[in-house]
Amino acid sequence: MAQAAAVAKPPAPPRRRRASTTPRRLPYLLIAPAGLLMLGFIAYPVISVFYYSLQEYNPTKPWRNGYAGLDNFVTIFTDDPVFWDTLVFSAKWVVVEVGLQLLFGLALALIVNQTFVGRGLGRALVFSPWAVSGVLTSAIWVLLYNSQTGVTRYLADLGIGSYGTSWLSDTATVFPAAIVADLWRGVPFFAILILADLQSVSKDLYEAAEVDGAGRLQQFWHITLPHLKDAIILATLLRAVWEFNNVDLLYTLTGGGPAGETTTLPLYIANTSVDAHDFGYASALTTVAFVILLFCSIVYLRLSKFGGENK
Repeated sequence: MAQAAAVAKPPAPPRRRRASTTPRRLPYLLIAPAGLLMLGFIAYPVISVFYYSLQEYNPTKPWRNGYAGLDNFVTIFTDDPVFWDTLVFSAKWVVVEVGLQLLFGLALALIVNQTFVGRGLGRALVFSPWAVSGVLTSAIWVLLYNSQTGVTRYLADLGIGSYGTSWLSDTATVFPAAIVADLWRGVPFFAILILADLQSVSKDLYEAAEVDGAGRLQQFWHITLPHLKDAIILATLLRAVWEFNNVDLLYTLTGGGPAGETTTLPLYIANTSVDAHDFGYASALTTVAFVILLFCSIVYLRLSKFGGENK
């Protein structure tokens, strides 16, 4: 009996091995070197800027270098009219540029989203300016605006304007000229992002809307635009930050002139650091610009309800 009971006794369940945590940690271990490098290249400059913003640091005047506390920030807000002028122009530049780029980019995306002969070539031509670097873009437009060989010369041949006119040296025309040059490069960015989002709109929605009697404008307003909401918000935010920090195009086209008419805050920072060698004050200006961008970005995302449901 005892022998039969021993035979009938079920075998003990096998001991579970502890699951190895290596596979779960492996992805993080693999990206750790790149992450540390990125952290070093990003964190060190940011910390350095905050550090030097509290310093009086000018390599050409070493006897004046030392801890300045908040003196640089006090000077910015109380005794630097150039800061306020450049900040106002930066805001004007961002609003006009981003608004026009969004308008033309949306129009181009809607056009190249249609089916027509040569659509692939049309899309390539629309997107090609985005592949051109900022300095090369500036060089192209410097040649186009050249008073001897550029557009103004050909317009003068047609009796429009006078010879020797330079749109980049006239305070009345320099801003529109710079706007057009940057539009050529910035519009494709909006067109690319919006077109990518347009590809995901279900055609069934438009067919149902047509059955219900909705016209093209109604379909755009109630179907297309709500679907593009997050893409437009993200694109305008990214482009606003980039336009605020725009230095290469304006520096090459106008150098901030004439008479400081096209000097943005980042261009003022570059001139203060590179030309005047006042790295402490330039770092303080950079810190202020960073805080302004961070605050405006947070407010914009909150007001636009980015990522929320479309009603």
